[in-house]
Amino acid sequence: MGSGDRVVRPDSEPVAAAPGRASAGQGSNSWVALVVMLCATFLGTLNNNIVNVPLRDISSDMGVTPAQGVLVVVSFLLVFAVAMPLTGWLGDRLGRRRILCWALAGLTVGAAGALAAPNLWVLVGFRALQGLATAAILPTVMALIAHIFTPDRRARALGYWAAVNGVGQAVGPPLGGLLAGLAGWRWIFVPIVPAALLSLLFTLRAVPRDSGRALHLDWRGATRLTVGSALLIAGATLLSMDVPVAYPVVLLVVGLGAIVLFARLSTRSPAPFISGRQILEARFLRSCLAVFAQMFCLGATLVAVPLYLTGQAGVSTTLAGVVVFSFPAVMAVLAPVAGLLTERYGSRWVARSGLLVLIAFQVAMGLYLGALGVDPVLIALLMLASGVGVALVQTPAATAATRSPAGRSGAALGLFNLVRFSGSAFGAAWVALMIPGEHFLLLFVVSAALAVLGLAGTYVGTDPEP
Repeated sequence: MGSGDRVVRPDSEPVAAAPGRASAGQGSNSWVALVVMLCATFLGTLNNNIVNVPLRDISSDMGVTPAQGVLVVVSFLLVFAVAMPLTGWLGDRLGRRRILCWALAGLTVGAAGALAAPNLWVLVGFRALQGLATAAILPTVMALIAHIFTPDRRARALGYWAAVNGVGQAVGPPLGGLLAGLAGWRWIFVPIVPAALLSLLFTLRAVPRDSGRALHLDWRGATRLTVGSALLIAGATLLSMDVPVAYPVVLLVVGLGAIVLFARLSTRSPAPFISGRQILEARFLRSCLAVFAQMFCLGATLVAVPLYLTGQAGVSTTLAGVVVFSFPAVMAVLAPVAGLLTERYGSRWVARSGLLVLIAFQVAMGLYLGALGVDPVLIALLMLASGVGVALVQTPAATAATRSPAGRSGAALGLFNLVRFSGSAFGAAWVALMIPGEHFLLLFVVSAALAVLGLAGTYVGTDPEP
């Protein structure tokens, strides 16, 4: 092959794109815009888990049980997850930069409100607003990356995107623990306000303006997907609460029914909210399965381990934050490497390797915590190894999703991110269900079982020919 030739792997789409796209992917202005968008992504990810370590302090101050306090985590994840398809569609319709700016303004208001919240329910409400704002960031940024960068460079750009997700996950727990330990848990929201405002200003300056395009909104499909997803996550959350079991069961059944109706409409409607054929395409489907399993493990670990450390292990909130740091920190370091591996070997093999690592060390974590092990160094090492698995799943899954036909739709990329973070919400809800009985072995064995299902999903379908 000549110097200009390159290998096109089965899981990648052709390089040909719209005029000017290749040059945009290589221009310095595009990389500057990427940095600014990654800063917004970082803020959203940081808001996701900054409350995890001081969760016991928040629950105590608000006069509620730790299981009820988990609502501070789940409220963010619930709204964040279910709103992403619609915010992705709004980005296509109204312009992605405009939606990104609105989201950053929402982050500012949400942080200021959480800072002053007088009780748990007000705090949960402002956390939900932060979740809504963050819901607009991920599909918008992913769609912009998919538009700006050609397929041969996209895995690298998404590797940086995944790295920033990891940095946010890494910084959130120790920062939350440190600020809560030094000045009280309310101070965890103080840095968000000026940071979000600065990010808004840089977005207005560096991210190119786009006008959006005329799109038909299938309200029936959008409503069924949003309501169905919300009811499923809410039902899973209520299973851990002191309520009659009939309530969460009804929510789960109705939510599942709404999702089934959405799926039927997507395959039969002439202009669906998201095309059923796009959802069932092999690359998109297996990416969703893998990333759901990965995020379930991530969400369960980042909630369960801090609670275990500050409870059963008896360590300080600050030390717990430092231990938890090891999990997302390795995700941030390895995400760009995962992008390069994906470009070289293809998304499926990299994702399979990550899922195998995740399975092994989720089981190991369950065995150690189930035996009431209290060595924070060993727990940190187990978390670090699990983080390696997460890093090797996230980037190839996102890359394969953007290379699929669904990757050209903001709503479909929103659905991909809905699947990602509903996995995290289900993981957090699973922890709330297991924590009262201290069933740590079962907690992590179930996480590993989900990773096994994600691994099986990587064998679904075949890729199109180059």
